[in-house]
Amino acid sequence: MPSKESRRVSYFYDAEVGNYHYGQGHPMKPHRVRMTHNLVVNYGLYRRMEVFRPRLVSPTAMTRFHSDDYVNFLSKINPDNLRQYSGQMQKFNAGEYTDCPVFDGLYEFTQLYTGASIDGAIRLNNDDADIAINWSGGLHHAKKSEASGFCYINDIVLAILELLKVHARVLYIDIDVHHGDGVEEAFYCTDRVMTFSLHKYGDFFPGTGHIKDTGAKDGTGYSVNAPLTSGMTDATYEEIFKPVMAKIMEIYRPGAIVLQCGADSLTGDRLGCFNLSLKGHAECVKYTKSFGVPTLVLGGGGYTIRNVARCWAYETSVLLDKDISNDIPYNDYFEYYGPDFKLHLTPEQRENQNTEASLDSVRSELLQQLQGLQGAPSVQMQEVPPPFDLQKEKAAEGQNDGGAGDDVRSDRGQTKDGGDRKVHEAEFYDATD
Repeated sequence: MPSKESRRVSYFYDAEVGNYHYGQGHPMKPHRVRMTHNLVVNYGLYRRMEVFRPRLVSPTAMTRFHSDDYVNFLSKINPDNLRQYSGQMQKFNAGEYTDCPVFDGLYEFTQLYTGASIDGAIRLNNDDADIAINWSGGLHHAKKSEASGFCYINDIVLAILELLKVHARVLYIDIDVHHGDGVEEAFYCTDRVMTFSLHKYGDFFPGTGHIKDTGAKDGTGYSVNAPLTSGMTDATYEEIFKPVMAKIMEIYRPGAIVLQCGADSLTGDRLGCFNLSLKGHAECVKYTKSFGVPTLVLGGGGYTIRNVARCWAYETSVLLDKDISNDIPYNDYFEYYGPDFKLHLTPEQRENQNTEASLDSVRSELLQQLQGLQGAPSVQMQEVPPPFDLQKEKAAEGQNDGGAGDDVRSDRGQTKDGGDRKVHEAEFYDATD
């Protein structure tokens, strides 16, 4: 396991991500990622990691999971041409009467957050980082041909597919209050990806994630679901997470981990119903990190945006092993954190509807499920495929003017690319010999 000092962290952020807007009154606000970044900068955390601007993902890379017609639809739809696509909007579950509206820049938004997740996976694959962070990613509900739950492109599935090019087994962990249905569905029939989701279950979106949903075909036993109910506290959450996670690592031995840190499981969330503090939520991050496995850390849900920014900034500090003050530093969005301007949250005084008996039943059943697996599955060795296509910015005309490589010619009468230098009979030239 790498020491704390040697842990290399890559962080992906594009300032444009905060400009996208789902629409008035919509609970999903990409602005929370900009608020998070502001705290990361003003706490000085950026100095301890490599910061990258992600590349946009290409449509070809998106179709490694999503259907061609769905990606094509997303690339063409905008608020001005909705009438032309009324039939397709119904087919793909997008538009005015769904929870996935069509807004200005929708496709570019999906390219940004997905490109960051794939870029992070590539750095892990190349051993350029031990941990990669993309707080704009983690959109776990998107399906192969359907938008769902504020999610359009499933960046998690695409990042896992990238990791599978190098790693025989990948573990996906989801601590969002909602079940990670899109990711589980994508890998439900394979043993190369194990999914572990802790979520509210019962009359709650998306309605999946029963404890008996354990996978199918080759993937039987590799979907691990912990269905919980309202009021989960730090202590009770830990009683499920740590024992099950320890057994997963013992039995499955993943080569890489993807951790979705949806912040809607925090106390006081606009849509969530758990009662976790920042420290309880981050304890899952800390425990996952302790295994020393290459890890891609993503965002996800979270709809009380001042608390989302608090959470992800704090979890960035946990990943960096850096203690930060409970007093929020002055930043561009300082007034959001009033009236106390403190980092940490106090859980609400509310009943935890998860009884000791119900939690013990869930924990015992999951440990029994894992114990029944026949050890870590193996994969036949083969050549590693090339990374997904990411759109690189073309060099601007004149960008290298005056630089070291600006129209350099050799002393042998040839241009830099090997062509012969033309000599006009009416001009004088220095001898080249």
